[in-house]
Amino acid sequence: MDLVNGIVTSVFDVLMKGLGWMGWIGSAVVLSGIFGILALIAFKYISFQGGIKSVKDKIKGAMIEIRLYQNDLGIVSKAVFKVLGRNFQYLGLNFGPILPLLVPFVFVAGQLVVRFAFVPLPVWTDARGEWMPGKGTTVTLVMAKGDEKRVADVDVDLPKTLEIKSPIVRNTRQGKLFFEVVPVAAGDEVMHFRMPGGVDVEKRIVTGDLGQVPVGDVLQGLRSTAFADKLQYPGESSPSGSPIAKVEFAYPERDVPGPVDGVMGILLLFLVASMAFGFALLKPLKIQI
Repeated sequence: MDLVNGIVTSVFDVLMKGLGWMGWIGSAVVLSGIFGILALIAFKYISFQGGIKSVKDKIKGAMIEIRLYQNDLGIVSKAVFKVLGRNFQYLGLNFGPILPLLVPFVFVAGQLVVRFAFVPLPVWTDARGEWMPGKGTTVTLVMAKGDEKRVADVDVDLPKTLEIKSPIVRNTRQGKLFFEVVPVAAGDEVMHFRMPGGVDVEKRIVTGDLGQVPVGDVLQGLRSTAFADKLQYPGESSPSGSPIAKVEFAYPERDVPGPVDGVMGILLLFLVASMAFGFALLKPLKIQI
């Protein structure tokens, strides 16, 4: 999974070098549109185009029957059942080819989320008022199964951009470690979690504001060995072979135009933009869907 994520991430890095001038919204829309067009072309070649056209024509024919013989209950009833049956056939012809396209969809969606759904952790200053517990960012470390007790051996090394604001809490039964930090300076730094035996797991953490981050740069608060986590957050390789299974914190969500922000906002933008580009090219590309 790390190999595939690394390849896809490298491709998106190259694309962002050419699209960054468009701003994050423009870049997200164009990337979504590119996927929509490529997915449409792929659909053309993996679907039964002749069958889809034939079924659509038969549905239209049955609808015409209903219109012409609306006073004949027998003919109308048969035509209605024809429409229902052909609709199931139509859905089957479309749904089958769509399933393989879900694989690239997941990888593209993951890249868009880690590049556009979040913003850096804002720098905390005294001007915001006295710090209180819970106002900072909680960092969580989870040990791999079977190594829970070794959480007691983890040494935390934070960059100068962060200030720890709580004691480090360790749960040896669950294999978890927690502490709270606040950003005190802008920067693109790395937290280190070290253990005896040369174990050193890094977690990137970006603080400051968006003006300091290149458009489309990866921002993800999770680095994990879990398969599902690597699908959702593909921007950083997993700490493979380490007794540390996960390091996690939460970046603030980006304001996205529309009804929802953050992850859901980016996914909605992706769906709408990719479908809009795709439907715009249905007739020019002569694709039945």
